[in-house]
Amino acid sequence: MTEAMRRARFPVDEPLTEAGRRAVSACGRLHAARVVTAPERRTVETAALMGLVGAADDRLRDLDAGAWRGGELMSVPKDNLYLWLTDPSYRGHGGEAVVDVIERTGEWLADIALDGEPTIAITHPAVIRAALLITLDAPAKSFWRIDVPPVSVTRLHYRGEWTLHFRS
Repeated sequence: MTEAMRRARFPVDEPLTEAGRRAVSACGRLHAARVVTAPERRTVETAALMGLVGAADDRLRDLDAGAWRGGELMSVPKDNLYLWLTDPSYRGHGGEAVVDVIERTGEWLADIALDGEPTIAITHPAVIRAALLITLDAPAKSFWRIDVPPVSVTRLHYRGEWTLHFRS
């Protein structure tokens, strides 16, 4: 949880709120050979609260909302918001399109698959959505249909192809 999330604003590079820090502190510990984070403060802080230290990888950064950064979601004109939510190639805000996030996430996943080293990535819902679309070979238009809650764990395994792994 960040102040932007709490206020329904497009994210900026900000720290976690106290509630966000408590939520991270309450989650269990994770272990892997390698840890990587998105470069934003909130992901680096999340990793540290989990007892993890890793190198930042710019490909794991949040979706860039361009001119909308820091602004309220409901301040975006309805027709622009509709395009953003339905057209994965929409860049009307001057930032990234959903297809851009999917492409860079795919490049990161390809590198991870080649390395073959168990990796924990502390990143954003947008990057997790993109990784799931790639794993499931789903269309980019499905991006906004995946709800990724804060401090959730998504497990992917590479066995010639990426697979989604649920634990009970």
